[in-house]
Amino acid sequence: MPALVNFSGDDEFYSGGSFYPNPMDLGCLFSIVSQVDVYCPPSKRPRISAPFIFGRNELEQDKKPSIEVLPDECLFEIFRRLDGGKEKSSCACVSKRWLMLLSSIRKAEICHELPVSNDVDMVTGDEDQDLESDGYLSRCLEGKKATDIRLAAIAVGTSSRGGLGKLSIRGSNSLRGVTNLGLSSIAHGCPSLKALTLWNVPYIGDDGLSEIAKGCNLLEKLDLCQCPTISNKALIAIAENCPNLTSLNIESCSKIGNEGLEAIGRLCPKLHSVSIKDCPLVRDHGVSNLLSTASMLSKVKLQSVNITDFSLAVIGHYGKAITNLVLGGLQNVSEKGFWVMGNAQGLQKLTSLTVTSCRGITDVSLEAIGKGCINLKQMCLRKCCFVSNNGMVAFAKAAGSLECLQLEECNRVTLSGIVGALSNCGTKLKSLTLVKCMGIRDMALGFAMPSPCTSLRSLSVRYCPGFGTASLAMVGKLCPQIQHVDLSGLCGITDAGLLPLLEGCEAGLVKVNLSGCFNITDDVILALARLHGGTLELLNLEGCRKITDASLVAIAENCLLLNDLDVSKCAITDSGVAVLSCAEQLSLQVLSLSGCSKVSNKSIPFLEKLGKTLVGLNVQHCNSISSSTVELLLDSLWKCDILS
Repeated sequence: MPALVNFSGDDEFYSGGSFYPNPMDLGCLFSIVSQVDVYCPPSKRPRISAPFIFGRNELEQDKKPSIEVLPDECLFEIFRRLDGGKEKSSCACVSKRWLMLLSSIRKAEICHELPVSNDVDMVTGDEDQDLESDGYLSRCLEGKKATDIRLAAIAVGTSSRGGLGKLSIRGSNSLRGVTNLGLSSIAHGCPSLKALTLWNVPYIGDDGLSEIAKGCNLLEKLDLCQCPTISNKALIAIAENCPNLTSLNIESCSKIGNEGLEAIGRLCPKLHSVSIKDCPLVRDHGVSNLLSTASMLSKVKLQSVNITDFSLAVIGHYGKAITNLVLGGLQNVSEKGFWVMGNAQGLQKLTSLTVTSCRGITDVSLEAIGKGCINLKQMCLRKCCFVSNNGMVAFAKAAGSLECLQLEECNRVTLSGIVGALSNCGTKLKSLTLVKCMGIRDMALGFAMPSPCTSLRSLSVRYCPGFGTASLAMVGKLCPQIQHVDLSGLCGITDAGLLPLLEGCEAGLVKVNLSGCFNITDDVILALARLHGGTLELLNLEGCRKITDASLVAIAENCLLLNDLDVSKCAITDSGVAVLSCAEQLSLQVLSLSGCSKVSNKSIPFLEKLGKTLVGLNVQHCNSISSSTVELLLDSLWKCDILS
């Protein structure tokens, strides 16, 4: 150290040489900074003037004094006195050792007092001056790119370019995976970090996340998924040091439990959103303490956690600010838990509720939720096997504000329950979605047709094999004002069921999806174009094998506003494409001809004409169109995104 302090800079300065005893090592100089945020200033190739000694297979240089002989402590003192971001980035390019040393310097350890000579004027506003580190930048590392070296480079490189605001690490390099050391580099160099995502990082533990808590006090969003070595200790550190935390997502973290959640609820007053999934140590104590103390929570998601009726009672009583609630896989919650949640009268602001695979949802508890959540607008039930027709009708009567109802794999609900819900839902229901409901089958109701639901605008019935022609005709009579229809995957639908629906729609259809309805014919499309051509904007006929060029003729003549057309796997030929290209009033933006084997190279001039307005074209699996023709099409329609 005395020699370093008394260094004069005259006799011992080595001009024109290299830091490396062996110049062949210079090839490694920039190997560590590929695709990372380190500034590399342009420079001329150095002129080597030192004498060389040629060996057998390598070039050797006389040994000279090198800065590399200095210990880490001395280099640390030098680096923390660097003022500009360019200087730091240039030093980081020298070696991994220098990079890691630079990334270990905390903001508080940077020395801002530089010696100024009396006879030199300082220039303010220099181009190397650091920008304000307000967290403008975001970075994402996935798979093999996620290493400690890259994190260190990000920490050094972003500090002078706006600051790192969002970091996402998804997966880890199998040989050099991200560890606590890499995350500590971010903690030291990126105090502006506001959002952190860690997915499947087994080598990051409490020490790394605790460093983030100490160095990144502005953190607002934390997302942890499959982090087996992160425990309550790290979560408590986050709670104690990050009071601005607004969003917390925890999934498949086997060591996080009640203590961490309790600390988050007590010390993070701005928390708005929390999601907990598949964490075996999370139980009633942690969830209830979190929900009862975090008074600003508006979004709550609890999936596959070991909670009981007690936690749902707490939600119903303390969830006064909750607007969005998702509950899934709660095997230990009974009918009583959902009933108490609804009757507690605390969920007055709840507007959206999704329940999946919860045996506690029954007819009784569903009615209680409808009565207690007076502002509920969106309700989604998935795989709730104990909900029947009686529960659906009772819920529809009680939920006076309901606008959107979605049922997926609720197999005890039949067509009678759907009709009863539609006739009792009031005047606000706008959307009805049924997916894979095996209990719905064509049947005679046995009573007079109820009054229509004039408020419904969207009807989606997908992959319900029992929903056939009779069911469609009945629902069509009940919903005269629908504008969006999605019947994808209903192989039992025929012209006889669709024609009454088309004729009964008074408002004019805007979006129609009939993909997979392979029994419909051109008659349906002719009627659709004639009755609703003035309003139709989207039409999907994928897999309708009986649709021919006659449908395209009707579309070209009548559909003035159509911008998205999918006729994949239909019996379309070159003649049909030609008809579309000649329709002057038609302005298609998206056209899909995938799997149309009868469309050949002859259609290329017509596609080029349509390409004046197209932004998307799909000609995949059109075996009659050659690859060379597709290349020509790519050149002529360079503004269009073409799938081939």
